This record gives sequence, C-alpha cells and structure tokens, in this order.
Amino acid sequence: MMAGYGTDEGFAAYAAAAGYTLPVGANVPAGRQRGTLYVDGTFGARFSGVPTGGAEQERAWPRTGATDVYGNALDLATVPQRVIDASYEAAYIELTRPGSLFVTVDPAKRMKRQKVEGIEREFFEAGSSNNIFAPNAPISSIIEGILAPLIGPAFGLPAILVV
Repeated sequence: MMAGYGTDEGFAAYAAAAGYTLPVGANVPAGRQRGTLYVDGTFGARFSGVPTGGAEQERAWPRTGATDVYGNALDLATVPQRVIDASYEAAYIELTRPGSLFVTVDPAKRMKRQKVEGIEREFFEAGSSNNIFAPNAPISSIIEGILAPLIGPAFGLPAILVV
C-alpha cells in the first residue's frame, strides 16, 4: 500500500506554507496515508469520471473522464494538485488530532431524546447533504474549499452556473 497522495517533501512544503507545526515525532507517511483515505472515502463518489484502473485501483485518482465543475477535462494520467493538497490538509488534521477525521457510528445507539434533572432535549437527524456515502463523517471546510472546483458545491447547495 502506498503512503497516500503526494510526497513527504510536498507535505512539508504545504505545512510550512500554511504555517502549520507538526507534533514532535509525527509519522508523516502514516498521516498522509490516513489523509488520502479520508479524501477518497469522503469525496471519491463526488469526483467525476471513474478510476483509470477500475475497482482494482488503490486510490480514487487518477481518473478517466474526469472534469472540473467548469467542464474542463482533467489529465487522466495525473492526480490533480487540489486532491494532493486536500490530502495534505487531512493528513495535518490527523497528525495533530489522531482519529478526528474517522468516526464509527452505531445507528442503534443514536440518542433521540435525553432528560437529565428536569432538563430535556431532543436530537434531530441532520438535513440532506452531498456526503451521502459517509453521512456521519466529519467535514473540513478547508478541504471542501480546496476540492470545490472538482466536486461542486458543498452540503447540497445549488451550483452557480457560469456562462
């Protein structure tokens, strides 16, 4: 299994440009791996086109038939820099707060109503979103912003058509 999109050097440059400081002893290849898993798992179904190597391909990229939201064809042999940068951002989040991007939810244990010492509150399901394949996965607005030209509007908002 490869260590995720990009390179350790690319990640270091991204982190430095963003002013990020990593924890001492951070395992950058492992962080990049988890960052890539997050990007592919959370956004992979929103990318256009299909993985060039089909179902056997380890990553969501490279893709055949992929376009940006403006209709421009993307090179089928490369991973867009935006995908790499999004995976770096996710890697940074994971390296500074391990496990924060990955959530396991047991639907049978969801709380509908809670009453404690006379105070009662009721919980409601979240509204619709484009995150239909991982509805309980945390979403980073920074990562959504980086990927916006490849995945379209976030959270079910209508697209703005530029003519």
